[in-house]
Amino acid sequence: MNSHRAEPEMMFSVSHKTAFVVDHCPYMAESSRQQVECDVLTKSRGQGMIPLAPVSKSLWTCAVECSMEYCRILYDVYPLKKLINYIVSDSEFHILNSWRQEDQSTHELMSALAAVGPPNPQEDPECCSVLHGLVAAVESLCKITEYQHEARTTLMDTADRVANRGRIICLTNAKSDTHVRMLEDCVQETILEQNKMAAGSDRLMPIQQCELVLVHIFPQGEDTLVSDRPKKEVSSLLTSEVHSVRAGRHLATKLNILVQQHFDLASTTITNIPMKEEQHANTSANYDVELLHHRDAHLEFFKSGDLHMAGSTSRDSGLKETVTLKWCTPRTNSVGGSELHYCTGAYRISPTDVNSRPSSCLTNFLLNGRSVLLEQPRKSGSKVISHMLSSHGGEIFLHVLNSTRSTLEDPPSISEGCGGRVTDYRITDFGEFMRENRLTPVPESPDTEATGKPPAERAKAQLERYTRYWPMIISQTTIFNMQAVVPLANLIVKESLSEEDLLTCQKTVYNLVDMERKNDPLPISTVGSRGKGPKRDEQYRIMWNELETLVKTHVAGSERHQRVLDCIVACRSKPPEEEERKKRGRKREDKEDKAEKNINKDSEDKSWQESERLKGAVERGKEEQGESEVIKDSPDSPEPLNKKPRLEEIPLPEKAKGPVSLLTMWTNRITVANSRKHQEFAGRISSVNNKAELYQHLKDENGMDLHENGKATR
Repeated sequence: MNSHRAEPEMMFSVSHKTAFVVDHCPYMAESSRQQVECDVLTKSRGQGMIPLAPVSKSLWTCAVECSMEYCRILYDVYPLKKLINYIVSDSEFHILNSWRQEDQSTHELMSALAAVGPPNPQEDPECCSVLHGLVAAVESLCKITEYQHEARTTLMDTADRVANRGRIICLTNAKSDTHVRMLEDCVQETILEQNKMAAGSDRLMPIQQCELVLVHIFPQGEDTLVSDRPKKEVSSLLTSEVHSVRAGRHLATKLNILVQQHFDLASTTITNIPMKEEQHANTSANYDVELLHHRDAHLEFFKSGDLHMAGSTSRDSGLKETVTLKWCTPRTNSVGGSELHYCTGAYRISPTDVNSRPSSCLTNFLLNGRSVLLEQPRKSGSKVISHMLSSHGGEIFLHVLNSTRSTLEDPPSISEGCGGRVTDYRITDFGEFMRENRLTPVPESPDTEATGKPPAERAKAQLERYTRYWPMIISQTTIFNMQAVVPLANLIVKESLSEEDLLTCQKTVYNLVDMERKNDPLPISTVGSRGKGPKRDEQYRIMWNELETLVKTHVAGSERHQRVLDCIVACRSKPPEEEERKKRGRKREDKEDKAEKNINKDSEDKSWQESERLKGAVERGKEEQGESEVIKDSPDSPEPLNKKPRLEEIPLPEKAKGPVSLLTMWTNRITVANSRKHQEFAGRISSVNNKAELYQHLKDENGMDLHENGKATR
């Protein structure tokens, strides 16, 4: 574990404060050119009645409706700590609400907007500008909210953690890209000026980060004069992005996407909702309802990759994505379903189209105390219920149900292993670890006050020391499998060592040195390795490395911890003659292992040939022994037959290396023994047709021929 601590995270993100600036200049009174049909009574209308002509909303109306939907979704999902300051800009700015929590409601904003009224087309456009509202938005972001004030008061020592960041969303009709850059420069200059003023004030805070979102609205059927631009960094304090959107449903979809991006929301579409038709009470149809909620409700989907994404439910180009869940038969009891299921999370929801009949029926159904289970759509397999809709205190929540194995059930036996692979966990050692770190109630005492550290903090510190180095698997450790290391392992985790503890640790190290000198075996795991595992010298090297790692994790505890580490380092270093002896021993072991491997490798392939060759050599040895007995009385015999050559006198071939086979040793012995008994028989050298001619000089001396029967002839 790392001993250093991370820097404290800054409180209050950019989404804490959002300033809406809506352009109220005369050009915003222009028609959006999106037709809205008002005559819906086509069948019941009388014959002489003239149908109503369609109407179109102004750019101002579209901007107000879409911004109100943005605020409604935000207040539904985040009723607290996500604040909006609404500003209208024409010849001057009009702030419709404050940062106070009681002013954060759509009812408050709609009442203020009704008082403002629509733009006046007769007003002088030269006197009107959205710049007034942008300057007021920057000034408003410098004001301290009640949540920021409370945090600064509570954290007096670390008040710098309270950050002042915010976002400005501007809905306007820009003239060109140059006009957009001019608006960005104005916001940048205003931030710098306001930061200078806020530096010496207790009621203001300098802006540390600001996001500017410019939404250019233009009527349908016209070409845009402003190009889209992704988020870019204007300065270290300001980032800016531009969206060019047609008025009407396209603007509504764009703000719906922006609220999801700004507040980390996601979309879920509930499909196959059965609803009775008003015209035909005995029939029902299936409807779909789209809900917005926090993205964490789909966290398990993101982890497993089991997402059922669908296209956008609106009629635009399909920029949105939504997760599809199927309706299940609701329960009839009045008790909330969250008490009947194991939930891992609950998140507030907000309908995308709150005024539609399916959304209204669903919300009324849930507010009446009913709960709805939702399942993942599957083409095959069993049904998986992953979510549930239920209301609490007049608010509707999307509950996340645990669709995998519940932690409340009996866990699988640890001896079975995780996934059937790892089975050698240190179960006994872990039980001992839990016993040593049990928590018990401790009453306050003068000793506790004297130490200055609460018992809970001391317990956490002890747990941290005990887990700095704690292998979980038997095959991954050596020292924790050795009884000789137990005294040192139990003492080294202490916060401070006494002199007696130091002597015990040093004695443990000396015992390990004695074990290495005696070449005692170590409990090294051979899992995943071939053969007998590492060499004895390598085993001790692994043991010393692990022991040094254990002590190094606690060396900052006290000076005596460092002395234990120094003792280990000193005992590990061998004198030169000891290293040379170890090196020779390793070479000898390598040669023996190599010879053993060669013999084992050749024994299977050459066992039959060796046995035949050995049998022939024994027979030849018997024949030569018989010949030696014939000539044992020869005066030229250098030594008697019964004098056997010594084994160390048997010379080996010059090119022979490595192990010597039994056949080679037998052949060399016979060769040396024969060479010492007599010189080579001359008859063998002058033999004809493998037959030696006896008494070659007898005819020359006596003038007689001898037949084979031994009789002489003249």
